[in-house]
Amino acid sequence: MVEKNDQLFTTTFLLLCLSHVLFAGSFNMLVPELPSYLTSLGGEDYKGLIIALFTLSAGLSRPFSGKLSDTIGRVPVMIIGTLVCVVCSLLYPILTTVGGFLFLRFLHGFSTGFKPTASTAYAADIIPVLRRGEGMGVLGISMNVGASMFPPIGSYITMKYSMDIAFYFSSFIALISIGILMGLKETLEKPQKFKPSLLKISRHEIIEPTALPPAIVALFIYMCFGVMLTITPDQSEHLGLANKGLLFTGFTIFSVLSRAVAGKVSDKYGRIIVIKVAVVLVSISLVLLGLANSSTTLLMAAGCLGFSTGIASPAVFAWVIDISPDERRGRAMATVYIALEVGIGGGALLSAWMYGNDAANFPMAFFVSAAITLLAGVYLQFIYKEPKESK
Repeated sequence: MVEKNDQLFTTTFLLLCLSHVLFAGSFNMLVPELPSYLTSLGGEDYKGLIIALFTLSAGLSRPFSGKLSDTIGRVPVMIIGTLVCVVCSLLYPILTTVGGFLFLRFLHGFSTGFKPTASTAYAADIIPVLRRGEGMGVLGISMNVGASMFPPIGSYITMKYSMDIAFYFSSFIALISIGILMGLKETLEKPQKFKPSLLKISRHEIIEPTALPPAIVALFIYMCFGVMLTITPDQSEHLGLANKGLLFTGFTIFSVLSRAVAGKVSDKYGRIIVIKVAVVLVSISLVLLGLANSSTTLLMAAGCLGFSTGIASPAVFAWVIDISPDERRGRAMATVYIALEVGIGGGALLSAWMYGNDAANFPMAFFVSAAITLLAGVYLQFIYKEPKESK
């Protein structure tokens, strides 16, 4: 493992963050235009599967990525995940049937099943102990920067040229991310050589028990992402916002603003109290999205949601690092990411079903999501018992 001191912004950490920017940009730049693209293929009734299939495969791959991160190393797993983005983006223009598109969405999800799991474990290896919340916040910011910069670019390329060109550009920036990752030094002590037996996952290797409390919280909070990714592109079009990527930019800019300080706050005051505040703010933001009646109010509500989730995320992942054993850190991260993917996928399916391609149903989809998010607060307040020595 890399020797730690009190310095956070090392060259290695900054390169890791840059790779995360490009990785996130690669697949997020496509999201705003995918519902319309699927409709053009004749699959408008399958919009809920755009995100659900992506998150399903991501969740299924987490136990493997967690185990491989703790055995063959963080860097190879990060490269594998990013390589999936390169390949899938090149295949979208070739497989142009509804079935082919949905197959690629499922395959594409393996990227987020691998890259973020290994990246978070890698970051935990090099971040100073007393700056974990801050470090997780910065890593999250890098993901957010990619998610905010590239969706408008993807929408612009699609409007100016074609969706195929957007797919090719997505593949290109993922390839650059791989180039950066290849220059990073492995942080896992004594990594093993890959062998097929490492892909055998026993029951006790799927879930890390110590990570279950933050996993439960992540499941309820992250449903809002599935809802937003699935129905806000249509909501944007309904309310006259031509460049749908701008909504994701607004969301992510405000997420970056809150992440910049939220991690430090959780380092000082504790993870649980920060998460409780975030849960309330996320629920309020979802209600505002449901009430949005113009492109301006929609952008404002998306900004509120981004700010709220930006408070929650670094505290949740710092909490995981705090309570999980170092030797099972990859598995602990995978456990929380599995819950996260279940939440996102569930939110996508539920919101698509409630929306039903009828604009009159936008409010109810967001209101139900707000109620589900509050369950995270109920769990923390009345069920979870925080150890006295825990932050």
